[in-house]
Amino acid sequence: MPVQRIKFYQTGSFAVGNRLLDPDQQSVQADTRRTNSLNSGHRACQGCGEALGARYVLDAVMRATGNQMVAVNSTGCLEVFSTPFPESSWQIPWLHSLFGNAPAVATGVAAALKAKGRTDVRVVGQGGDGGTVDIGLACLSGMFERNDDVLFICYDNGGYMNTGVQRSGATPHGAATTTTPAGNSFGQGKNLPEIAMAHRIPYVATATVADLRDLEYKASRAMEFHGARYLHVLVPCPLGWRTASDETIRVARLATETGVFPVFEAVDGVVSDVTKIRRVRPVTDYLRPQGRFAHLFGDTPREDMVNKIQAEADRNIRIFGLTEPDEVS
Repeated sequence: MPVQRIKFYQTGSFAVGNRLLDPDQQSVQADTRRTNSLNSGHRACQGCGEALGARYVLDAVMRATGNQMVAVNSTGCLEVFSTPFPESSWQIPWLHSLFGNAPAVATGVAAALKAKGRTDVRVVGQGGDGGTVDIGLACLSGMFERNDDVLFICYDNGGYMNTGVQRSGATPHGAATTTTPAGNSFGQGKNLPEIAMAHRIPYVATATVADLRDLEYKASRAMEFHGARYLHVLVPCPLGWRTASDETIRVARLATETGVFPVFEAVDGVVSDVTKIRRVRPVTDYLRPQGRFAHLFGDTPREDMVNKIQAEADRNIRIFGLTEPDEVS
């Protein structure tokens, strides 16, 4: 990705030191003028990937637009934990819509701004995978088809976590939920980034909270385009994934290193850049830390499901070209 590489000058140090970077390459979160779009005081679970992802994305968008942005939020975890009446953790113009119509409401906001001649204000819609992949899919497809000037962001935690960890169309194969306690063994779910690409919209990208600089870059780059844009962010949920709260970043990184979640950009429906995997790891490295996959490795191992997940990851690596040609997985 076109982001300046960071060199670690102190062995064993976790201090990156933004002063070593060119000013225009320093992260948004390192800037004292950052918006703090999603501020402290919200009630997200400890280790929540969605809260982290939303803060980084919206602060990046605010900087890219000169703080001229309106956000529309569908019902879901992000809305519930950030706005318990009468409180709010949002420090931006923010609207709550229904579970499934955030893309339509965002389209309406964009149309109203255009009618008022406010071409300087940009619109962002956002929701979880339930409100995006399932309930909001029709409205989102309509937004793509019309090429409305909206960036829509899906924070994908793989289930309806707010209402009790039920299966969604983004729940991965083999994962246990409260509605699929033996593991999601039916259906393939929906690959929304590829669905978005099929609409030939100006910009589609995927990202994870394991690479926050890449996430900031893609949120910023999306604002360089006009028309419909889509950003799909993998945000592990300690509650639903049954992982330790301090494992969120590690699990997200394993999703990319195994090929389970390909990270890429696409312009006008064509992949333009991908994040290469330096060393491909087996999917078991990603599955074992998660309690939702524990049944795959129990007294009666489900090698068939593990093999299916591995095949899906291998396909991602092959289709998106996630490794160098001479690398053996």
